[in-house]
Amino acid sequence: MFLQNMTRLIILILLWLMLAACQNTPTPTPPPTSGIVTAPPIEDALVTTIPTPVDEAIIIEADAEHLLLTNIYARVNPSVVNIEAAIDQGGINTVQYGSGFIYDRNGHIVTNAHLVNQADDIRVTFYDGYVIDAELVAQDDYSDIAVLYVNAPIPRLQPVTLGDSDTVQVGDRAIVIGNPWGLNGSMTTGIISGIGRQLNSVELLNSSLIPSFQNPHIIQIDASLPPGNSGAPLLNSQGQTIGITTALTADDNTLLGVGFGIPSNTIQRVVPALITRGEVDYSWLGINTVRSNSGVIAFSEALGLPVNSGVLITGITPDSPAEAAGLRGGTAIQVVRDVPICAGGDIILAINDYYVQNMDDLTYYLVVNTRPGDVVTLRVVRDGQPFDVPVTLASRPTSGALIPACGEE
Repeated sequence: MFLQNMTRLIILILLWLMLAACQNTPTPTPPPTSGIVTAPPIEDALVTTIPTPVDEAIIIEADAEHLLLTNIYARVNPSVVNIEAAIDQGGINTVQYGSGFIYDRNGHIVTNAHLVNQADDIRVTFYDGYVIDAELVAQDDYSDIAVLYVNAPIPRLQPVTLGDSDTVQVGDRAIVIGNPWGLNGSMTTGIISGIGRQLNSVELLNSSLIPSFQNPHIIQIDASLPPGNSGAPLLNSQGQTIGITTALTADDNTLLGVGFGIPSNTIQRVVPALITRGEVDYSWLGINTVRSNSGVIAFSEALGLPVNSGVLITGITPDSPAEAAGLRGGTAIQVVRDVPICAGGDIILAINDYYVQNMDDLTYYLVVNTRPGDVVTLRVVRDGQPFDVPVTLASRPTSGALIPACGEE
């Protein structure tokens, strides 16, 4: 009995000691959290969230333009050639580089006249590196268009498809495939940034010809045209050639960096004539007017004119179709915004029911749609009254004084 009691006592003492030890153990103080960022577990930090691929429909839509351009390039590039024109200038040989395109399967190639002007030797390189000598068929300085001939195998002669440049609008796509800096088969893109421009091509190419005739209805583009791209085809979204590019600018570089294209409808008028006749016989009316891209609207209010569109005749060239038809030029000088204008003459509203906004429209119609000897009907306003006048067109003269003094006829 005594032993049992002692055992119980000892057990109680041990339990008491154990309980006391637990109560005296200090509780650990948690570390401060202010200003401390808890790092994620190492395995979580190594995991990168990868986005899922973009929907296939979005990719197809985004690549649609690139698919269009690659398709046009594949179709048209075989029609584009690189041109090297060697010129002997007083014993010094220089080489001009540019572009051109195949016009037909008879070996004709179209390029800029200024590129091959006075060239002694012309070499053509096809898109695949095939090289052949070319000969100049003829060139037209008024339009800055030249035709070459190469005796190449027919399978290599893949002509471009000419489009209708009259349908071109500002904002349309502009595509050029040429050879900038001699780099064959280069594509540049942009938009049509202007239409109805004029270039004084003949003045910059041939000083012996009358400089007053402008190259009309020029297309302005913002696609890059560095040296070597002159003569390249200007294409639309269908891959049709709507013009031939030209980087010809004034000597003072006033138009440097601005790209131009001679319209395809001018090409279709000029090139067949160069191939068959060696020259282009342009129609001539024999009138002078104010140099203004806006037409009479720019000064109609100041002069009290009855219309806001058309061509104000400031002078009539002697012995011209206009003189024979009885058209009248201006009679007195009036100054409008510091510009002297020979006012009082007839105003041409339309030619063959084609209404014109300015001289560019009238010149373009004469170039593309008429031939010397054609009889056209002009709708004219004189003293506020409209009437029609038949005019028999003549050939454009190459020399002579074309601008009489105001009031003289």
